Amino acid sequence: MVLNETRRRLLRQLNTRYIYGRYPLLHAIVALVQITMVSILVRKFNASYQSRPVFTTMVTNAVLGGIADTVAQTLTAFKRRERQQQADQESGGNNKDDFFSIEIRELDKKVPWPERGGNIQGPPPFDFERTVRFMAYGFIMAPLQHRWFGFLHKQFPIGAGSGGIAAAFRRVAFDQLLFAPCGLATFFTFMTVAEGGGRRAVQKKFQDVYIPALKANYIVWPAVQMINFRVMPIQFQIPFVSTVGILWTAYLSLTNSAEDENIGSSSP
Repeated sequence: MVLNETRRRLLRQLNTRYIYGRYPLLHAIVALVQITMVSILVRKFNASYQSRPVFTTMVTNAVLGGIADTVAQTLTAFKRRERQQQADQESGGNNKDDFFSIEIRELDKKVPWPERGGNIQGPPPFDFERTVRFMAYGFIMAPLQHRWFGFLHKQFPIGAGSGGIAAAFRRVAFDQLLFAPCGLATFFTFMTVAEGGGRRAVQKKFQDVYIPALKANYIVWPAVQMINFRVMPIQFQIPFVSTVGILWTAYLSLTNSAEDENIGSSSP
């Protein structure tokens, strides 16, 4: 009991501290731990992949998924800090104008920012459970991704010249028309259920965010996958996708969390 209270007090203290008045200290510590894990993975990836390719991919996906959610939570914290500084200026504070502004569209309309006495109180607490959910999703999905990429590699071998380009196009078409819609559906279903939502919550999540996310997918991923299939060796294809996908997964994290307030009230 005393240990839990000490842990909560420490997290509260870290959550109210900023680096250079802008970057939340707790978010920075989490990011530093994750970057350390990535550096270890980079050094040992090739040797580990040769002996345990699926497990290596699972661990890599989990770490990169955690980084993606940390990026999303940090963006939210930046936005909170910006609003706090704007509120201070409007109330007569002497803070200087921000040198940059991070705009997260749609988020402000769906996620209310808690206020007290007209002022926004600190960054949102770092949600460790949410990060664990993203890491778990990446870990669980990795074997399926591994089999899928192996299937594409076998069915559409890429050689030199125009034939290789045509095979890469066919891979991208199969990936985006079959795997991408199913992958997004699996993502939103998994996240909603892991957050405690039921069937109605899953349905509402699909009604609100699935189609916009799928449209965004078709803007981003065909070009990324074309480069991936045409250039990357097969052992690096999933890590490449996961690395490029940090910002994409951060977008999904923001999209998913932006619906939580509405979905929570609809859960059975």
